[in-house]
Amino acid sequence: MADPVPGGAGPSAADPVATAEPATGGRPGGAGTDGSPAGPASAAAADPGGPADPVAPARATGRWRGWRDRRPFWGGLLVLLGGAEILFTLKAPLPVILHIGMQGLAGYLVPVVMVICGALILFNPAQRLFYSVLGVLASLASWLTSNLGGFLIGMMLGAVGACLSFGWLPDQPPRRRRARRAAARGTAPGGPVSGGKAPGGEAAGPAGA
Repeated sequence: MADPVPGGAGPSAADPVATAEPATGGRPGGAGTDGSPAGPASAAAADPGGPADPVAPARATGRWRGWRDRRPFWGGLLVLLGGAEILFTLKAPLPVILHIGMQGLAGYLVPVVMVICGALILFNPAQRLFYSVLGVLASLASWLTSNLGGFLIGMMLGAVGACLSFGWLPDQPPRRRRARRAAARGTAPGGPVSGGKAPGGEAAGPAGA
């Protein structure tokens, strides 16, 4: 029979109930099971409703710019807006409305063709040459069929947009201002990236130093 521990009746060292401690710690700010601190950073990471990723708007903007640069965006948009403006003038409550053809069918057909050409230039830029030629012909024809080309505004928008679409080239070099903006966005906070220029205007070396 073992003797009691001299000096008192405290719990023995082999008692598992007395020596066990909580795994996670009952105090706020204690360490977890893996030893990492249970601070606000870990709580924010575990919270699914935390702040959104700040890089997501920049990625969306970059995708939009990439989609816009791969097609004659402004030319197709002007052709589409020109056709829409002519259609609006046909429905405007004006005392003088000019139509020709069977019940004014040509007055509505020409601006509809302009709207379709503008949409096809935006979403099918591979055939932009054919759509731009058809768009400029429809724009000039609207002078005779649809309120003098939407009172000259829609006709000018369609003609300018068709010319921009016809002269657009997919492999044209970027403009100087766009190249400077791209270089400024590619500059790291600690210094310029490889191939860029330093703030003082000196070209960076191969390592970006």
